[in-house]
Amino acid sequence: MSREKSKRKDVWKLVSLLVILMYALILVYPLIRLLRESVIVEGQFSLQGFKDFFSKPYYVRSIGNSLKVSLAATAISLALGVPLAYFYQMYEIKGKSLLQVLVILCSMSAPFIGAYSWIVLLGRSGVFTKLLESIGIQVGSIYGFSGIVLVLSLQLFPLVFLYLCGALKNVDNSLLEASVNMGCSGAKMFFTVVIPLCMPTIIAASLLVFMRAFADFGTPLLIGEGYKTFPVIIYDAYFAETGGDHTFGAAVSVIGIFITAAIFLFQSWISNRHHFTMNAMHSIERKKAKGFKNVLLHIYCWAIVGLSFMPQVYVIYSSFQKTSGKLFVPGYSLESYRFAFTHLKKAIPNTFLIGIAALALVVVLAILIAYLVVRRANVANKVIDTLSMVPYIIPGSVIGIALVLSFSKRPLLLSGTAAIMVIALIIRRIPYTIRSSVAVLQQIPITIEEAAISLGASKMKTFFTITVPMMGNGIISGAILSWVTIITELSTAVILYNANTITLTLAVYTYVSRGSYGIAAAYATILTVTTILSLLLYMKLTGNKEVSL
Repeated sequence: MSREKSKRKDVWKLVSLLVILMYALILVYPLIRLLRESVIVEGQFSLQGFKDFFSKPYYVRSIGNSLKVSLAATAISLALGVPLAYFYQMYEIKGKSLLQVLVILCSMSAPFIGAYSWIVLLGRSGVFTKLLESIGIQVGSIYGFSGIVLVLSLQLFPLVFLYLCGALKNVDNSLLEASVNMGCSGAKMFFTVVIPLCMPTIIAASLLVFMRAFADFGTPLLIGEGYKTFPVIIYDAYFAETGGDHTFGAAVSVIGIFITAAIFLFQSWISNRHHFTMNAMHSIERKKAKGFKNVLLHIYCWAIVGLSFMPQVYVIYSSFQKTSGKLFVPGYSLESYRFAFTHLKKAIPNTFLIGIAALALVVVLAILIAYLVVRRANVANKVIDTLSMVPYIIPGSVIGIALVLSFSKRPLLLSGTAAIMVIALIIRRIPYTIRSSVAVLQQIPITIEEAAISLGASKMKTFFTITVPMMGNGIISGAILSWVTIITELSTAVILYNANTITLTLAVYTYVSRGSYGIAAAYATILTVTTILSLLLYMKLTGNKEVSL
């Protein structure tokens, strides 16, 4: 019996070993290879790549530009998202289910698609620009710092909304009732009671928004013009400005890792100082606002969400417009869709084949890692947990460059294949499913598993037939988020793809770059429809009409 028990324990030890070996191959080795490439030139140790970067203000300025953009986008996202979540959870909002679906769709679209949409709407020859100029109103430039911040803020504030909705569900209604009884209500209650109670979540949401804004590549590339941000510099350094100087590109990538790691550690320090848990026995009950207050609430909620979703609506609309060359002409047509389905046949199947393969592996690995982290806590599994979160703080372009450097020669020749894109997606998107799986597993009493084992079930049978089904909602929630981010991935894919592995997101980016907006709109619409169907599938499988993170 004891031998059988030890064998069963060895199964999870073997799983731990295999997961560590996997991370060593697809994450640790590429990062070490990247570091080596940054300091070794022709077999000699050299810091020339770092000297080249810090000796030129053009490069150094890009770090400041990215920090400014990220801070501004984070501040605006909080200013929009926190009140929106508060109003949504505290008051009855007409059409609240549709409102949340639109918020989620805003958050799950690729940011550079929003950038392209705003160019079409408010660019030099944009629809709104011409309309406003015809009545004597001059519109400021959508390009540069202000345009980047606008696009990122409207795309990222929904993440704050979703996080805060989850936090507000854990606030006990009796606390708010007590504050009202003590004369603290309205705005005063919001700032002195609600905000402090939600502070850990606000900090976590701030980090997510900041890191997403800092690492975004497509938006500043399309709308930044002369305002260069750090991810764009990484891409240019590796592929363009230095003529393929891998040493310099690797050095810039290593600098990016140190910057994002420092930001993450600072946020962790702040978060630990404000960390506490809540469990609401009586959740907040929505009430109906009266009179003018009710009108203002509805205007605020629907105006913010409508403004954020407007670019996607225009993209869908423009996909049905007639085009002549690169320009839209009067009338409507399905020509853009015909082109999309006939001239780039690989983009659509590649998106689903590569995406589904990555998602399947993400789900399996996330379930195993979550179980190891929660139920088999030891040093090895803590290492696995840490390794799984490393890609969360590293820009996608850095991951892409590290993989190219590591898998471009035999016996590990994967560059240009679908396999390397699947690996990149697993590395980048597994944290979402791991975190949601860990959260739900922590809520499942271990006594349930112990009871099954005491009745004669093996530990592995208990895991697959009892534990995994009970983790279902958390797994599905994380998997949907991973899936949507997989199909909209750009920063890593743009470095790894070729003609045979192009995806929908890359097709949109390619045609936007060429100025073929009709075709780009058709591909973007297909992506949006895929996102909507994914969201509806999530709601159907989980039975949840409301989504929170």
